[in-house]
Amino acid sequence: MNTSSISANGHGADWQYTMPVAELMEQQLATARVGDYTVALVYHNDQVHAIDNRCPHMGYPMDRGSVRNGLITCHWHHARFDLQSGGAFDLWADDVPTFPVDVRDGGIWVDVASTLDRVAHSEERLQMGMERSLSLVVGKAVILLEERNLIDRILATGLRFGCENRNEGWGQGLTILGCMASMLDGLPREQRALALSHGLAAVAGDSAGSARRFLVQSLPDTTEDLDLLKTWFREFIEVRDTEGAERCVVSAIRSGADGPFLMDMLASAILDHRYIDTGHPMDFCNRAFHMLDMTGWAETELVLSSLVRLVAGAMRMEESHAWRHPDDLIEILDRAFAELPAACAEGEAAEPRETGASTLVETVLSGHPNEPALAAAACLDALRAGLSGEGLAVYICYAAAMRIARFHTSNEIGDWDTALHTFTFGMAVLQAYQRAPSADMLRGILDTAMSVHLDRFLNIPAQRIPTPAGGPGPDEPFGERLNDLLDQQYRVNQAGQMVADHSTDEARQNEVRAALKEALLREDRDFHTIQCVEASLTLHDQLRRNWSHCDWLDPVIPLVAAARYLAAHAPTMRAQGQTFGIALRLHRGEDLAVG
Repeated sequence: MNTSSISANGHGADWQYTMPVAELMEQQLATARVGDYTVALVYHNDQVHAIDNRCPHMGYPMDRGSVRNGLITCHWHHARFDLQSGGAFDLWADDVPTFPVDVRDGGIWVDVASTLDRVAHSEERLQMGMERSLSLVVGKAVILLEERNLIDRILATGLRFGCENRNEGWGQGLTILGCMASMLDGLPREQRALALSHGLAAVAGDSAGSARRFLVQSLPDTTEDLDLLKTWFREFIEVRDTEGAERCVVSAIRSGADGPFLMDMLASAILDHRYIDTGHPMDFCNRAFHMLDMTGWAETELVLSSLVRLVAGAMRMEESHAWRHPDDLIEILDRAFAELPAACAEGEAAEPRETGASTLVETVLSGHPNEPALAAAACLDALRAGLSGEGLAVYICYAAAMRIARFHTSNEIGDWDTALHTFTFGMAVLQAYQRAPSADMLRGILDTAMSVHLDRFLNIPAQRIPTPAGGPGPDEPFGERLNDLLDQQYRVNQAGQMVADHSTDEARQNEVRAALKEALLREDRDFHTIQCVEASLTLHDQLRRNWSHCDWLDPVIPLVAAARYLAAHAPTMRAQGQTFGIALRLHRGEDLAVG
């Protein structure tokens, strides 16, 4: 085959000769190597067509297919394609690339130099893949866009899609995408694309079958009285008026409210009631702000208004017997809230103090069933003594992580989620407080402390916190050993011990972090497991960066908690990873039709 340039014969340098047209007329289907492509040449209805010889679904050779009525059918999964445009009629297969053809002087010339904007094409395919919930199409688009370092555009597409196409508003899918985005740092390129594909597939699945959500418009005029909009918003949430509350959010944004004000506005209403919907609204709210940080704030109205229905309709723990009997935790918290402003003011006048974690955490973790007021009092006393609000939040989140690290396997499998919800709620409040610190926000930390108290039965008996065994470690890399362990069912305590043994210095803790992410991405996406690993890594990072001076706060505890939770929920079928692997092999040009 002659593949030289023939610009002298009237073609551009990108046109390449393939074969005589008479030969193709005899064969009907043939292949030719043109540049980086193996091209399928098809003679049908007195026309020559050139398409990529790899089926876009799983790479099967198109020249082994059948042609009829202008369609070519791949015989592996019977996907049908328009010969002229390459468009698939079975959308799960994706479109096949086509190339310009010129028949001249008895020969067939093909131009495979791409005139297609691959970025724009991939963004269009990503949108279509999400609309149809096609993980393979999504994966292929993400791989190319991630290679071009367009992560912000990938996330923006997923964020906008999830907020527009789920009538109920923000849901688990967007939270999974946000968690995956939070864990991208340090991941190899292919794992970054896999993490994003996991998240986008979750968004698509969460939105499938839902009616589209229409944005409530702002008030006709902007206002400078943002505090009044905040007051109205809280009143409307109180009576579960979603449209009124949503209009307040959109109007505040149009009136120039900044990120800290908007966080305070939303979180104040969430924290007006106790631990609503086991903490999910607070976690989702925090995740929405993180996603806006990563994608830019162009879609602020669409994103933040998507949280309103979730907040307004949430179950409030005032309505739960567990928070009312045998001790009225709501009454205990109301008394503590009344003391919060004075406690904070007293602490601001005191010498700053970030010690005393052991006493405070052990008080909150106390198993005494009849003294929940001690947990609230310990928090107030710590604030009065000069502990910062952020410090209090870190200590209580550490206690919540300890519940998971001490979780005993004699409990039912579903009980893991009880401890998880407390932990992720506390971590969301901590990060919200860091964004918009206020005494109002600290109510969420006291709620977390009370929920940690309620979860005490999960540590009765308490699993022993693993201590490093010492001595030289095995030669096999830590990630491989962890993956081998997670291939076995419910190796919870062994996973925790393995992490403790390895996490003897900061470099080894980084290896553990990378291994936990990799182990998570091997599994089919599971909302709570993803939440737990992401929250644990976030707390671990904060303890190392900002709280290393507090010797009692062991940064390995969150890593142990993550490993134990992950081991309790592994292995799975891992179908999502297999689909992504197919997309990756297609992107590399591998032949999936052979072993």
